[in-house]
Amino acid sequence: MTIDSPLPAPEGQHWNADRYAENARFVADLGSAVLNWLAPQPGERILDLGCGDGHLTRRLADLGVTVVGVDAAPDMLVAARKLGLDVRLMNGHELDFEQEFDAVFSNAALHWMRRPEAVLASVKRALRPGGRFVGEFGGHANVAAIQVALLAVCQRRGLDAEQVLPWYFPTADEYRDRLQNTGFIVDRMETIPRPTALPTSMRGWMETFAGDAMGQLPSAERGAALDEIVALLGPVLRDASGQWVADYVRLRFAAHLS
Repeated sequence: MTIDSPLPAPEGQHWNADRYAENARFVADLGSAVLNWLAPQPGERILDLGCGDGHLTRRLADLGVTVVGVDAAPDMLVAARKLGLDVRLMNGHELDFEQEFDAVFSNAALHWMRRPEAVLASVKRALRPGGRFVGEFGGHANVAAIQVALLAVCQRRGLDAEQVLPWYFPTADEYRDRLQNTGFIVDRMETIPRPTALPTSMRGWMETFAGDAMGQLPSAERGAALDEIVALLGPVLRDASGQWVADYVRLRFAAHLS
């Protein structure tokens, strides 16, 4: 398959790699801390779960590990292949690996996978005995203001919370329990408030990260709904200079199998 071959999209994932690069490059740029927790060693075989456009995956490969990336978004994988990476279209709830990896790594992806028990079972199957699972994703209260505005505007137009909010943002205690119940030993876990300056605007953020939710509205209503969300958020997430800052809260963890 060439890097330009079309790929089928599972579970309604719709991502645009060019839009992501413009509005969300900070996601990979802020991934250094969780990479430090992973502490990859040359010669290890590591799975990057939710690799996106491959910028962090490329950093792993450059450290001398054998890395495989998986993602459910075809357009992102086309971009990742252009970086010379081994990446595969795969649903994180149903990883097709059996004791192949020394570690599974994930950055800013697990909150898109709303069946965490299935994800953790898949990760456990993919790991060799003693293997590590290290990641960072949205924790409880992540983008809370954005969620409230998105929900309020969309509910007024007939959508319910399940349709509107596409994310899984657990507390540290909840996710620790899930890891332990799956058979992992939790080594470290931190909840990290991280207000994040946006490189473009709140409209760009919404178009990048909430496009599927907005897409459930009739096309004639989407522009007005987006304008309303941005207007609601301006007083709390835009500073006097006009800089937008998203109210991020991250959950970072490191765990291993016995």
